[in-house]
Amino acid sequence: MPISPSRTLQVSHSQSMIQPFSTLLLSRGKLTPAENYYSAMATCNQDSVQDEEHIFCSQLPEVQVPYDITLPEFVLQNAESYAENVAFVEAMSGKAYTYREVLRDTNRFSKALRSLRLKKGHVVIVVLPNVAEYAIVALGIMAAGGVFSGVNPAAHISEIKKQVEVAEAKLVVTNAANFEKVRELKLPVILLEEELMEGAMNWHKLLEAADRAGNNFVKEEIKQTDLCALPFSSGTTGVSKGVMLTHRNLVANMCSTLSGVPQEMEGKVTTLGLIPFFHIYGITGICCSTLRNKGKVVVMGRFDLRTFINALITHEITFAPIVPPIILALVKNPIVEEFDLSSLKLQAIMTAAAPLAPELQTAFERKFPGVDVQEAYGLTEHCCITLNYGSIGKENLSAKKNTVGRILPNLEVKFIDPDTGRSLPKNTPGEICVRSQCVMQGYYKNEEETSRTIDTKGWMHTGDIGYIDDDGNVFIVDRIKELIKYKGFQVAPAELEAILLTHPSIEDAAVVPLPDEEAGEIPAASVVMAPNSKETEEDIIKHVASNVAHYKKVRLVHFVDTIPKSPSGKVMRRLIKEKMIEKIRADESARFIF
Repeated sequence: MPISPSRTLQVSHSQSMIQPFSTLLLSRGKLTPAENYYSAMATCNQDSVQDEEHIFCSQLPEVQVPYDITLPEFVLQNAESYAENVAFVEAMSGKAYTYREVLRDTNRFSKALRSLRLKKGHVVIVVLPNVAEYAIVALGIMAAGGVFSGVNPAAHISEIKKQVEVAEAKLVVTNAANFEKVRELKLPVILLEEELMEGAMNWHKLLEAADRAGNNFVKEEIKQTDLCALPFSSGTTGVSKGVMLTHRNLVANMCSTLSGVPQEMEGKVTTLGLIPFFHIYGITGICCSTLRNKGKVVVMGRFDLRTFINALITHEITFAPIVPPIILALVKNPIVEEFDLSSLKLQAIMTAAAPLAPELQTAFERKFPGVDVQEAYGLTEHCCITLNYGSIGKENLSAKKNTVGRILPNLEVKFIDPDTGRSLPKNTPGEICVRSQCVMQGYYKNEEETSRTIDTKGWMHTGDIGYIDDDGNVFIVDRIKELIKYKGFQVAPAELEAILLTHPSIEDAAVVPLPDEEAGEIPAASVVMAPNSKETEEDIIKHVASNVAHYKKVRLVHFVDTIPKSPSGKVMRRLIKEKMIEKIRADESARFIF
């Protein structure tokens, strides 16, 4: 029987879970922090008078998670039955891969990597835009026992190099447009191009060689507990870290997120692939989820409004994961009026990378009646989606508007007082904590940050403030963490501040988010300059831009005498933000007067 999330649960941490899968884990001996979920799942099923906590679970029944299958095997299961169906098609070029070709090339690339002596646990860096082959590359790496680690192709070479060094990568996969950039890394490079280029292995030649190669190399056993992905996230502290995800983590997350999709929808959903595939949302939430349900992904490498709308219509896209700036363009840009929107087959959009303003959602629904607007909440550290708007085919459980949805099956969620750690009842804002088998294994070679994020009882502390209402809807109200969300991309203030302080004329600096209608938030810097320095705002902006990817650029600079800080030395970002907004308004008023 479904468990009501509005129920207050009495927890006894001495009780063990009674489900068979927990018995399997417990028999192994010591549990990882992420697996503490199993030994405590009784908190959703049993009452005790000890250690009272307010823990909330899904209103939907638990779902079974297979424990003897890798992620590539899981998502490509039954692919032969859809062999001639298109799995990926590029919106611009029309290049397409059927399920037969995805399965074939995943196996060929896996074999090629093993022939190159890629060992289990070796990290392969992928520097590619969204292309039809992207998921084949990622799944091939995982099937070979390697660890996929995607990089934003727009990243500065210094940023790519940092990720390569932290991840101890052994190999790079890229395209011609990024080849010169990655050549500096001095690693073997596989080039995803038709033509041959000196200094790189050709993707197509490798696959052909794999067909001819024997099997005289050792094939290592791949377990579900092995790492398969190492995405990089700024987490809750602002410094980029490698997030260790296993096959089990990702399989479990997909079991939860796809549990509401009815069987009759299999093979019938066409999904827009615009969210970057190097992001966990793109590779897992779009590519892998679509492969699992045998749908089609329409791949877009970059956003252009006309191309976007044309793709929606031409490819009869039914589901579009997008970010708020695109929703804004659909509502306000006159280009939209050039198209006959009556021919759209779009059934739903989902936004998860940044908050969606209620006014914007209302305007979208007015312009696109019948298109369901869904919001979700997720973290790289939790494999992707954690909370979801509602379940397809479960209309009675659809979430309220302007919430990030309800708790997915197999998850436990609680809201704690950030100061005391005490769990809080419904309708009381607190830091969101989640416990499940989707929780990462930790940050790569960073035990200190791991222990800050995952406590000894397996709870992952998200750094976000939210609450759950009487009906089980979760609302996000603020962020403890200080990350800036620029068009859905994470920008860490600490990283930009470090770059600002490398400038010889800057004595102190603080970076804060300022609201922006198009981008959601923009990075703005408050800067203390050295005496007699002559640099302008533009000079400072260029200094940062020359060291980071385009989406991380500081968009506004204010010169100040001091950076306000608390007695403990903590930067008072809220005060800085308020002062910057006041100055902007004052400047605008002055311009209006004159």
